[in-house]
This record gives sequence, C-alpha cells and structure tokens, in this order.
Amino acid sequence: MRMLTHQSKKMMALTGSLLLLMILPAGLLAQQTAQEWLATVDRNLNPDQYESYRKLINLEPDGTKKEFVLFTVKQGKDKSAALFLSPASEKGRSTLRIGDNMWLYIPNVGRPIRITSLQSVTGGIFNNSDILRVDYQTEYDALSVKKAAPNEGAGSQLLQLDLKAKTGSVAYDRLEMIIDSKTQLPIKIRAMATSGMLIKTLYFKKITDFGNGIKRPAVVETDSPLYRGYKSVMIFAGIKFRKLPTEVFTPDYMGHIESLRQKK
Repeated sequence: MRMLTHQSKKMMALTGSLLLLMILPAGLLAQQTAQEWLATVDRNLNPDQYESYRKLINLEPDGTKKEFVLFTVKQGKDKSAALFLSPASEKGRSTLRIGDNMWLYIPNVGRPIRITSLQSVTGGIFNNSDILRVDYQTEYDALSVKKAAPNEGAGSQLLQLDLKAKTGSVAYDRLEMIIDSKTQLPIKIRAMATSGMLIKTLYFKKITDFGNGIKRPAVVETDSPLYRGYKSVMIFAGIKFRKLPTEVFTPDYMGHIESLRQKK
C-alpha cells in the first residue's frame, strides 16, 4: 500500500510538472532569465554591426508634418552614428554616440558639439537616446520577466520585461518592455521617470524580413501624455550587416560619414 502511495505521488508530481510546462509561454523555456531575454531582444532588434536607412516623421496636432532621412551605422553594443540626408536644411549634419556620450556635427561649425540624451536633434517625440539607439543592455539591467497582463494584447505568449537604468544619465529611469515570446521581439515599451510617471510609449510594428537573418519591426511609433496630439514615427529600410573600422565611431570622423555611402 505504501509502494502504491509513493508511486502515485511521483505520478502526480510528474503530471503537475508537465501541466506547468504546457501553461508557460514557449519562449520562457528557451530564455529563463530576464537578462538572457534582454540580450536576445537586443540581438534581434540590432545586429552587432550594420548599416541602415531610416525616415523619421514628426506629426503635430494641426497636421503639420516634418520628415528626416538618415543613414545610420552601428558597431558593437554601444556605438552608433547617423548622417542626415534630408531635408536640405539638415543635410550633412551627423550625430555620434559612444555609450552615454553624444555629439552633433554641423558642417558650418566645423567641429562636434556635445548633446544630451534627453534633447532631440529632430525636434519630435523621439529624443537623442531613441534616435541613436544602442543595445538596451548597455543602459539597463533586467530586473524581472513575467507573463504580461491580459490588457497588453491577445495571446498567452506575451511577456513583460522590467528594466532599470544603470546610471542617472540614462534618458529613462525604468522601462516596461512587452515582448512576444514567439518572435522574441518587443511590441511595446513604456518609458518611465524616477517618479513612476509615464514619459512616452514606443510601439513596434510591421515585422519585416530584411534578409541575411535580419527580421525585426520596420516601424517604431511613439506618443507621450506630455505632448497630447503629437506623434513621431521611425521607418527602417535597407538594414544589412556591415563591418566598419573603429575610427568611424570617433568625433574626428563625423565630417566624413558621407564617404561610407560610396565605400560599399
């Protein structure tokens, strides 16, 4: 009788374990920790080295629209540079980010000037931290991962990754990142201040296959309760792997980024 009871307990424990595995989102089985999830999302959003073209659109409540086209390159987890191709008033300007340090190069000035993450070189809802995006794990520690609340979207595969800024110089103190565990990509990020106030929400849309294993959202939209009726949109095109020398990501090179477009 004791043997039967022992076997029954083992069977019950095994059945419970199997049921738990069935209930959990499939992606959780592959990525157990919050930090692993963050590393996976970073690699899916941004290849280690690449070039791309982006269009940024700022929309105002009165219907006014302003567009910018940028050529962008990235290296490693914390280096990014961008060149303005249009409008004509901005053409030739370039920006550089190395970790927390950012610069703006204006041809008429002839030298890089310091800018901050909370400023915006395009004047919209996207700030410099959004425009010169480096890997999230460079700026944030992943504190926890859990199943997302039902109101975040349909499907049991959604997870919420909670991030905390590593330093006070980071644009947002906390991020609530909603991830689709099947695509291993974010669908939404809420950016919060230290007080817990919502600063903005970023929406990731239109997953696109750019070739060579690069598959990510082609559209990022953002709005903010601080700027009612305003909206900014970022559209990615032509993302591809490209290895560049380290000297490209230095202030001295900012006036020469245009030459990279001819060096294919």
